Amino acid sequence: MTKNYTLILTAIVLGLTIDSCQQGDKTVNAGIKQEYMDTTVSPGDDFNEYANGIWLKKNPVPATESRWGSFNEIDDRNQERLRSIVNEVSSDKNAEKGTDRQLVGTFYRVAMDSAKAEKEGLTPIKPMQNEINAVKTTDDLIKLMAHFHKMGIPGGFSFYITSDLKDSRKNNHYVSQGGFNLPDKDYYFDPKHESIRQEYRIHISKIMAMVASGNSDVKVSPTTPYNIESKLASRAMNSVERRDIPAQYNPMTYADFKVKYANINWDLYFKELGAKAFTDVVVEHLNFLDEMNSMMKSVNIEDWKAYMHWQLINATAAYLSSNVDKQDFAFFETVLRGTKEMKPRWKRALDKTDGSLGEPLGKLFVEKYFSADAKAKVNTLVDNLTAAYRERIQKLSWMSEPTKKQALTKLDKIIRKLGYPDKWKDHSKLEISDDSYCMNVLRSNEFRYKEMLDKIGKPVDRTEWGMSTPTVNAYYNPSINEIVFPAGIMQPPFFDANADDAANYGGIGAIIGHELTHGFDDQGSQFDGDGNMKDWWTEEDKKQFKARTGLLVKQYSGYMAIDTLKVNGELTLGENIADLGGLTMAYYAYKKSLKGNPSPVINGLTGEQRLFISWAQGWKNNIKPEALKTRLATDPHSPAKFRILGPMSNMQEFYDAFNVQEENKMYMPVSLRSIIW
Repeated sequence: MTKNYTLILTAIVLGLTIDSCQQGDKTVNAGIKQEYMDTTVSPGDDFNEYANGIWLKKNPVPATESRWGSFNEIDDRNQERLRSIVNEVSSDKNAEKGTDRQLVGTFYRVAMDSAKAEKEGLTPIKPMQNEINAVKTTDDLIKLMAHFHKMGIPGGFSFYITSDLKDSRKNNHYVSQGGFNLPDKDYYFDPKHESIRQEYRIHISKIMAMVASGNSDVKVSPTTPYNIESKLASRAMNSVERRDIPAQYNPMTYADFKVKYANINWDLYFKELGAKAFTDVVVEHLNFLDEMNSMMKSVNIEDWKAYMHWQLINATAAYLSSNVDKQDFAFFETVLRGTKEMKPRWKRALDKTDGSLGEPLGKLFVEKYFSADAKAKVNTLVDNLTAAYRERIQKLSWMSEPTKKQALTKLDKIIRKLGYPDKWKDHSKLEISDDSYCMNVLRSNEFRYKEMLDKIGKPVDRTEWGMSTPTVNAYYNPSINEIVFPAGIMQPPFFDANADDAANYGGIGAIIGHELTHGFDDQGSQFDGDGNMKDWWTEEDKKQFKARTGLLVKQYSGYMAIDTLKVNGELTLGENIADLGGLTMAYYAYKKSLKGNPSPVINGLTGEQRLFISWAQGWKNNIKPEALKTRLATDPHSPAKFRILGPMSNMQEFYDAFNVQEENKMYMPVSLRSIIW
């Protein structure tokens, strides 16, 4: 809950390939898998079943997963590459201290040592349990929270540093809601989540019983942590409310801030963090902080201590002995997501290695696997998608010339980051040792937190990345006005130099278009080309934009996802705009690449048809009911099926490619279609 909501607007988009043909002297593959397709289904009735029907029937969700699709397949292959790296460096016990090889190798080796974890039990966290037990006053509690926050252990509010929303070159200091662990505020109060609440309370009781058996000095009523979390959540923002960016920008002087929330000793908190002095602060969630301030007096110290004991074990359970690790999995993976079995330890250890040491691992990954040629070719695709966007903006009938001028200026200023950072961060002072898996995780958390604190008083580092290099994903950051494509996604099958252009445009081309469109979705459009939250629209154009995006809200809110639960069109609006814009831009960039010539027909399919199939096969996905229900409540992305059906139903280009008629189920009257970018 500590991540800045403006930092990353992500889209996990997935891949495709095979079926070859000759084009001149060059052999290319069609880039789609026709064996996945169920051609007994009309493409105009259910394009997901048409493009993916056979695959969906043959690929149920594995027991170790909550969902299974293109991303999982690609991630599995990517993990095998990373596994070869970590296996090599973890066997080198003589690597120089502080080098990438030593940091990654030691971290992974200790994470893999299950026998060591079993022998240690809860010993690694005993010093922190003793810290909690020693708390006597509210000042002691504030010092404890500061210490825990540095190590990535939540409690009460959150504090972080990132660019100021209205002055993107300057870092500012944000205080935010935090300290409750169910997926969203509504899980504590909405009647439809009552069974989850019951399971959560049982889970807390079981975990705290394990803590008590491992340390008799820890005595916690199992109901207390839940009650405090519920009180904190009562005045927090839910997922939909948190899409309102201006409502979460409440700047004030540090002096006024201390007066307004005087029950919290802020000077002590920041001193304990080791933060330099600063004069301004932004409160993201005013009502929440009012509640937190009040609770510092209304909740007694012993109850706060019980709550902090729970936050400690909850934050570290996955890095301790198997009894707490398995119980943690039983609730957060099985109950919330429907996952039946843990992944093999090597996969979990590798995921955490990437999460804790993303840049050192990324450097090793790039050295061994990344192709500079892929970076150059993707850069060309970005050029092509940007050119298509420019033409589309210029031709918009609903937008006035002054707003078009601002939009084009913003488009021209978008920064692109491809492959890996231009400069790598120095991790040589990070202590990763053989003492315990848990402590290695906490020390890496503290290293990154100190790195963040060092930003105080400095300008924003616009070269910084918010995603690790091996990640199979991409993002747009409105406060920098940048699109970022890590090396993990810049490889087959997302992008294949030997694949037909239509497939590449429907694959990574639509991803590029998706991320570009985030700069112009309902949130990104509130930021200018320099990354400042600034209104650059005329009033009439804002009304036109809202009317068009309103059609998407209505469309997606009508999709029944499971049982009686529908997609939340408000929550998913930004991603739905980006999907529609991305696929539209990919289509027109592809058409532009044909230079007026008809698209080649491969295996009976035109290029336009293959482009849409490529997009759809990227989103092939089966998901457990529990995971789908959780995502419907919290995920700003629509379920995969509707990321296929939704954009296409708005595109006349899709209707033309597959001769979709009024009697087809995906057909929408022109008056209901959303044409934005």
